[in-house]
Amino acid sequence: MTPPGEASVAYIGLGSNLGDRKQNLKEAIKEIESSEATNLVSVSCLYLTEPVEVEEPQNDFLNAVIKIETTLKPEPLLHFLKEIEKRFGRGVDSHLKPRNLDLDILLYDDLILQTESLTIPHPRLSCREFVLAPLLELQPELQNPVDGKSLNSYYEKLKGQEKASLFEDENWWRG
Repeated sequence: MTPPGEASVAYIGLGSNLGDRKQNLKEAIKEIESSEATNLVSVSCLYLTEPVEVEEPQNDFLNAVIKIETTLKPEPLLHFLKEIEKRFGRGVDSHLKPRNLDLDILLYDDLILQTESLTIPHPRLSCREFVLAPLLELQPELQNPVDGKSLNSYYEKLKGQEKASLFEDENWWRG
C-alpha cells in the first residue's frame, strides 16, 4: 500500500473479450491491488461493449475503470501493467485483436505526456463512451488536461453512439 501524500492518482481502463472476461478483470484488479506501489481507491461498474476499430469479428468486451494511488511514475506504471497483460497471454502485437486483458493508463494526475511508448491522457480518452462512462462514475468532475474541457461534455456528445451498456454494478469485482 502506498504511503499517503507520496502518491499520484491514476485511472486505469480495463478490458477483456476472451476467456472468462469478468474473471480476467477481477484477477487483474487483484494483481494491481497486491503491489506495494499501488493502492486501489475505487472500481467502476462493469460495461458490456461492442469492439471498435478491430480487424476481424470479435466477442464483446467487458470494460471497467479503476482509480489507484501509486508511487510509480508513468513509464514504470506502464511496464507494470504490460507485465500483468503478458501473464494473461497478451501478445506484443495484439492491439486490434481479441485479448484476455487490456490495461490502459487513461489519466495520471493532471499530467500531459507523450513519449514513444506512452501518451497521457490516453489518446482516445475523449472519444470512447465505454471509457468515459465508467471514468465519470468514479470522478464526475474530471477534465481533460490537454484542453481543460470537462470529460462529461465529451461523454454527452458520445452518449448512445457506441453500443456500451451497464453489465454489473460496482461490486462485481468482489469475491
